Amino acid sequence: MTINAALRREPAAHAARTEIAAAAPPSEALRSAAGAQALDIRFASFKDGRGFSLAAMLRERGYTGELRAVGDILPDQLDMLQRSGFDAVLPDAGRSARWTRTGFSRAYQPDAAGGVPAYRARALAARRARVDALNQRWRDASPREIIAAAVEAFDGRIAMLSSFGTEAAAGLALLAQTSPDTPVLFLDTKRHFAQTLSYRDRLVETLGLTRVITLEPDREEEARLDADGRLHARDGQACCDLRKVKPLARGLAGYDAVITGRKRYHGGERERLDPFEFDGERVKVNPFAGLTPKAFAELFRGLGLPPHPLVEQGYPSVGCWPCTVPAQGEATREGRWADSERTECGIFDPARTERARRASIRLI
Repeated sequence: MTINAALRREPAAHAARTEIAAAAPPSEALRSAAGAQALDIRFASFKDGRGFSLAAMLRERGYTGELRAVGDILPDQLDMLQRSGFDAVLPDAGRSARWTRTGFSRAYQPDAAGGVPAYRARALAARRARVDALNQRWRDASPREIIAAAVEAFDGRIAMLSSFGTEAAAGLALLAQTSPDTPVLFLDTKRHFAQTLSYRDRLVETLGLTRVITLEPDREEEARLDADGRLHARDGQACCDLRKVKPLARGLAGYDAVITGRKRYHGGERERLDPFEFDGERVKVNPFAGLTPKAFAELFRGLGLPPHPLVEQGYPSVGCWPCTVPAQGEATREGRWADSERTECGIFDPARTERARRASIRLI
């Protein structure tokens, strides 16, 4: 995407945007960033380099929302803007014409040589080291202990991802008992079974969940890519990208860690799961990773949880209705993506997630 094309686009509707001056003290910048999904740093003059320093400082301190440079900025400064951690630019009207052929379409740009900026590399290395330490300490712990440890380690910057599927209630119940104010992210693909939506409502009420955040596909993109509602039949992966991967990539902005319900016995790439997993950007917490099917079933029963209404109809795992059928065998996830070799939707694939995150950034 070129800057001149991007100038005609509107800001992302989901972004809570805040503006600060490039001359703002670091303490003020940190306070502003704490509550902002998107932050503008205004350059009063292209000669003032303080905006670059503020951006680098915010990235170093862990700010993961969108950073946009606005005001008196020049195309010649593109490389430095990228190195400092900016995602987007909005030049003053008098400068915008000079950006016509300048691309700026990647978040957290590498330097001109293709490397990762030093501040970003240090932050990611520290996050990986933390994951190694957490696994060493909690590898053989119970799901309840792993969830509690994760909430403490990533206080205020962690959420649980839940499909409200056949196994989801166990994680939701433990989270409600351990940290009931932790956000729960629900991907509303607009293709859920009616039984899943009613089950979600029942669990929200039964468990007293108060921070369920619904993530939906972008309406304009949905209208463009799936006007006839048959994208799943033409390109199942593209449908998952539209309805799951991209909405989650946007919804995870501001979180350092996300709790999942994945287990080794699900098979495939999940067979090697650790309780804590670093995907190159964010930490995934898998409290049930090491449980056997029998141990998980006993935990579920012990929590006194209602089953998903589709379990008794032969669905051991439930996804979107166009792509899920009752299972014929004993495999837990059999029946997902019927008549396909697929085993994952892509939300746990860091490469796909990164591409979707970049594609979802709106430059204006």
